[in-house]
Amino acid sequence: MVASRLTVAQTNTLDREAFVAALGPLFEGSPWIAAEAWPARPFSDLDQLHAALCRVMYEAPPERQVALIRAHPDLVGKAALAGTLTPESTREQAAAGLDRLTPEEIATFSRYNQAYKEKFGFPFVICARENKKDSILAGFERRLGNTREQEISTALGEIAKISYLRLRDAVSAE
Repeated sequence: MVASRLTVAQTNTLDREAFVAALGPLFEGSPWIAAEAWPARPFSDLDQLHAALCRVMYEAPPERQVALIRAHPDLVGKAALAGTLTPESTREQAAAGLDRLTPEEIATFSRYNQAYKEKFGFPFVICARENKKDSILAGFERRLGNTREQEISTALGEIAKISYLRLRDAVSAE
């Protein structure tokens, strides 16, 4: 998240480097999305800006989409427990209450993270700001029954939600 919020009009005037610096963090560890959306300027509003960013994500080759999913940290994983998440991920996991778990709950998340990664080859991604601990655990259970292709699609949908909330934090609609 940027220190002060930009307006959509201001994002339209940014050079490529500044645009990527401002909007690159919207997609975890994947500033290439902002870089590839930059030529689509000008954007009339937040929704059009977000749609352009998501179009880059959805139109990326499958291996790049999987790399984007893999850039996301495990929920209540080693990075979270060590305090080394990005500021955005730290706030999002805290919003879901994942920073206040018992040792037993942490162990449950660890088991689900491991089972999910073993099955799909990437971490479980869910918009933590739209969920709490119980709904996230239910999501693990439900989604472990999916195919890899279903999970790639589901994860990208969750990333779209995450990026929209991050965009609203970084850019004002005014």
